[in-house]
Amino acid sequence: MDAPQPTSRSGGVVATLALAGTTAAIMQTLVTPLLADLPKILNTSASNATWVITTTLLVAAVCVPVVGRLGDLLGKRRMLLVCSVPLIAGSVVCALSSSVLPMIIGRGLQGMGMGMVPLGIALLRDVVPTEKLSSSIALVSASMGIGGGLGLPIAAAVAQYANWRVLFWGSAVLATVIALLIWFLIPTVPAGAKGQRFDAIGAFTLGAGLVALLLAISKGGDWGWSSGTTLGLFVASVVLLVGWGVWELRTTDPLVDLRTTARPRVLLTNIASIFVGFAMYASMLVMPQLLQFPEATGYGLGQSILASGLWMAPGGVMMMIVSPFGGKLTNAYGPKLTLLSGVLVIAAGYGLSLALMGSAWGIMLAIMVINSGVGLAYGSMPALIMSSVPLSETAAANSFNALMRSLGTSVGAAVIGVVLSQMTTDIGGFSITSESGFRTGLIIGCAVALVSAAIAAVIPAVRNIAGATDRTHLVAESEKSTVQA
Repeated sequence: MDAPQPTSRSGGVVATLALAGTTAAIMQTLVTPLLADLPKILNTSASNATWVITTTLLVAAVCVPVVGRLGDLLGKRRMLLVCSVPLIAGSVVCALSSSVLPMIIGRGLQGMGMGMVPLGIALLRDVVPTEKLSSSIALVSASMGIGGGLGLPIAAAVAQYANWRVLFWGSAVLATVIALLIWFLIPTVPAGAKGQRFDAIGAFTLGAGLVALLLAISKGGDWGWSSGTTLGLFVASVVLLVGWGVWELRTTDPLVDLRTTARPRVLLTNIASIFVGFAMYASMLVMPQLLQFPEATGYGLGQSILASGLWMAPGGVMMMIVSPFGGKLTNAYGPKLTLLSGVLVIAAGYGLSLALMGSAWGIMLAIMVINSGVGLAYGSMPALIMSSVPLSETAAANSFNALMRSLGTSVGAAVIGVVLSQMTTDIGGFSITSESGFRTGLIIGCAVALVSAAIAAVIPAVRNIAGATDRTHLVAESEKSTVQA
């Protein structure tokens, strides 16, 4: 099979895919400013309202690897368009909701569209010229962080000064614009794994295992970590995921080729991705709370939701600024060095936050440093992955890597959540997170970033993505021909 040729419209392609990634990330942070008001808005309990966020996480975890594999089988452009449909429909359902059940359904539909980012990154390898590939991957990969950083203050402003339904009508319009841009600007390229069959058993087993695992992680704090429900879910996830692994090794056309993911570069990159996701999300949990805690505590900064979002916004802008430099660094020295540099910058940002957490300006500066590191790290990981897999597996491999990042953020949310809820102090008869609790959360974030750096340091190096991907594809095709002979 001939490799797809780069298109002359690569600038429009990259801009469209970056905007799609940013939109997907905004969908995830859209309801954050509404969390305190959701029980009243939806006439439900606080515990039921948390499902508005949890559902998006669970559905995305199930759909991302499935959509990635379907992108390899049916074509990435086609699946990008498919992903836009539930994004639009989910936004409309949420905008029309007046109770918790339709809101949860709408948020679940939005979660189905989260496969856009790994699909887009994989598509870049098919349509972007070699000299622009690394920088394009860096920008599209960082778009998830950019959307998260910019989405929070935008959503907070809309929630404060307009009706909350405007958030979802706006997201519906944005998703529609993305669908139109994909239709008109994204070229059709041959499916890399056309003719292979879809692994339905593997998809179901992986989905069930991920739901059990992420449900236990995300709700364990509410249900109790030693409760029968939480422990049962953890046991079920282990059984299902081990069974999935056995099946994937035995089936002819697996959902995820575990032999490919076992290659040292792919395996270590995916492990590092978990820790990077953890390190990124730790700051997103700690910093807004520090900004919003009352000044009477002695360590809180007394900012409103909107103001805290605005203090955090420059971090998202830094990802946008840094990502092109990450691409140039990858071209010059390889994606391994970019990843290592990124996680060390994240660790430095956490160190800075410990020294400057007493002021809003200090927190803003620390977030800018942390997110600069996230931008470098997120941009390098897909380059490492795609330098190690054949063309027929790029979408599936990138989706699996995105899943590892999401797993890291889920674990990070659970761990930091436990720390902040357990390390408390009593003020005015209320139990709130203590200053030492926030400091401990920041120290954990720094330590996790350093663990990721240690893992990144032992990843086998590759000079640049373009040459390596070509070589990998040739080797894979050679191996395939040998097996068929």
